Formats: sequence, C-alpha cells, structure tokens
Amino acid sequence: AWYVPCLASLETLQELCRKENLSCKSIGITNRSLKSYEVEYLCDYKVDEGTAYYLVKWKGWPESSNTWEPQKNLKCPLLLQNFLSDKKEYLSRMREGKALQVRNNIKALKPAVADYIVKKAKQRIALQRWKEELNRKKNHKAMILVENTVDLEGPPLDFYYINEYKTAPGINVINGITTGCECTDCPAEKCCPKEAGFILAYNKRKKLKIQPGLPIYECNSFCRCGPDCPNRIVQKGTPYSLCIFRTNNGRGWGVKTLQKIKTNSFVMEYVGEVITSEEAERRGQLYDNQGNTYLFDLDYDSDEFTVDAARYGNVSHFVNHSCDPNLQVFNVFIDNLDLRLPRIALFSTRTIKAGEELTFDYQMKGSIDLTADSADGLSPSKKRIRTVCKCGAVCCRGYLN
Repeated sequence: AWYVPCLASLETLQELCRKENLSCKSIGITNRSLKSYEVEYLCDYKVDEGTAYYLVKWKGWPESSNTWEPQKNLKCPLLLQNFLSDKKEYLSRMREGKALQVRNNIKALKPAVADYIVKKAKQRIALQRWKEELNRKKNHKAMILVENTVDLEGPPLDFYYINEYKTAPGINVINGITTGCECTDCPAEKCCPKEAGFILAYNKRKKLKIQPGLPIYECNSFCRCGPDCPNRIVQKGTPYSLCIFRTNNGRGWGVKTLQKIKTNSFVMEYVGEVITSEEAERRGQLYDNQGNTYLFDLDYDSDEFTVDAARYGNVSHFVNHSCDPNLQVFNVFIDNLDLRLPRIALFSTRTIKAGEELTFDYQMKGSIDLTADSADGLSPSKKRIRTVCKCGAVCCRGYLN
C-alpha cells in the first residue's frame, strides 16, 4: 500500500483524540486513559497565600488545559527535580562568573525563566523520543543514547536512520555473490579472503591485523560457516553502546563511546545514500555553503559513486572530524563484490576510553591521508569553499577540506 509519514506530532494526535473522544492504542490513548491526567512536565511556579503551586502540562492535553496544582498533589519527583535543575541552570548561565545563590523564598518565576524551563522540558521529551526511535530502527544489540547539556537544540528534523546503503534512483548495483566458502572452521585454504586474493583481515581475537588501504573480505550469506565465524565482524553491526551528544565548542552533535574500545576493533559502518559523483558535485556546493560535510567518495576502484549521509545515515552521521582521529577507514566486501561500491567500516586506531569522543579524518581514504599540501591535486569538487576545522588537535590542518 502507498503511504506517507504523518506530519502531525504525537501530541497533536493525542489532543485530537481527546477532543473527539476517540481512542487509539497505537498513540497511547485507550478508553481507560481517555479522560485520565498524567503530568508531562512542569511549566511555572508561584506561591499564593503561603502555598507553593506548579503550572502543570498534562500529557496528551493541549496547553490550554494547563492547571495550577499545589505541590502536595504532585507525585512526580523526577519532573520536580528536572524543573529545579533547569531553573538553576538558567540562572547560572545568566550569572556566569558570579557566585550563584538560588533563593527558596521567591513568590513567582520571571517569564524568561519559565520560558526556558518549558523549552528545556520539551527538548528533553523530544530527545527521549528520538532515542527510542533510533533504538527501534537499529539492527545491532548495542544501545544508542542521546544527550544535550549544552543548548536547546532538539533532534535533527530532516534525518532518517538507516542500517545499510540506500541507492538513489537510477543506480544499478552489481551483486556478484552466488556462492560462499565451504569452510566449517574459517579461515581455510578456500576461505573468502583467499579466494579474492587477499589475507584474512582479523586475528584470533577478532581484531584487525591488516594495514590501512587493504580491503576486508568477510564471509557472506552463501558461506557454510555459522554466525560465530571469526570472519564475520562488520556484518554484525556496532558492538559498542554509543552516545550522540551536543558538543560545547560549536561542532554541533558528536558521538562518544560508553565502553572502552581496544585497538584495531570494529566500531561502526558509514552508511548513507549512494549517489553518482556528478550528483555529489552538485550537492557538495550546497553543503559547503551550509558549512556541512557528509559526502564520502567511494574511490576504492573508481570514483563513480559517493555516499551522502546528510539525510540518510546511522550514528556515523554525527561523528566529527579530527586531524588526529581515533578511527580509521577500511573498505569491506561481504554480500556485494562490486568494487565500485565497498562498504565503509571504521576501526579504532588506538585504545579509546569510555566517554571519549569518536572521530575520523574526513580526508582519509584507506591509507591515503590527504594533507593541506596535497589538497592542490584534488578534483574541482574538493576545491570549493573551505570549512574551518575546530578539532583542536595539535596537528590540526586548519580546514576540513
């Protein structure tokens, strides 16, 4: 059946259901909860005749239904904690550099404080829903978290999570896989890498052992070996729980690991929309004007295709550039042997501590690390508006491109 995504927000749909007295289990409105009231967030605060009141936004009800409720009636300790924390955070920013003394005897909040608290509450809800959406769509076991303690920016409005390449209309991919290895205990003499003329990419501890620039050939869906085969790493997806977080130095969103990552370990794939190099040239000029960089040339064998992760991608969409990165790019072939279209995998170049940001060099292609000096020899598409680099590395080249 043909369909389009609903443009109405969940809140709008819930409000319509309540207004029309309709139940819809898929959006959380049942016959039992149709007239129920649950605190969604707290909007304001005042003291009236010695009694503390909070302005309550009720979940699934329009803001016109907000009511002032005495604190003793509220059974939402976490929302109360968030309210007080957001108030303190706002006042701290307004009085930056000065000692903060939060008075407990205020009779009412200033409108600017209440406005910030409401925006922060709405952001918190939006980021929570985004996190849930990302974890529903991912195809690996590790969790994806979302965090913004820097500003009021919410989820990106024009980004769609995918787990594998999305080819643009008109692009035909040659899938050359018809058979797999007969190994019962990989690697063997006839294993996939050796059949392709290369060595097995992983050691017994399932860590990368080849040099940058060499391709990785993993066992495929036709192979006799099972899921525990040591030559099935990238295809299993990201093994580490990661957090998409808001950076505090103007680089937008970034990604940090929540677990320790050992050297030469697979971290994630770079996926997006596969487009022609000509289309990449056109989009690249638009992205440069916006200060964005999401184009990744697939130039392992030719420069026919480019991956654009601007609108379609996975967690790698949010990984920032660094001139001193902790991730390295490798070309991978599994169920598709089309040399024009390798899968792009990011492996750790060193031990990465839990909480550390993940980065890769946007100019890195295999073993070729394009420095500012060598950039003169690039194609015209690489000579567009230069984007200033904010990676902060000692060896920073100054520009992303």
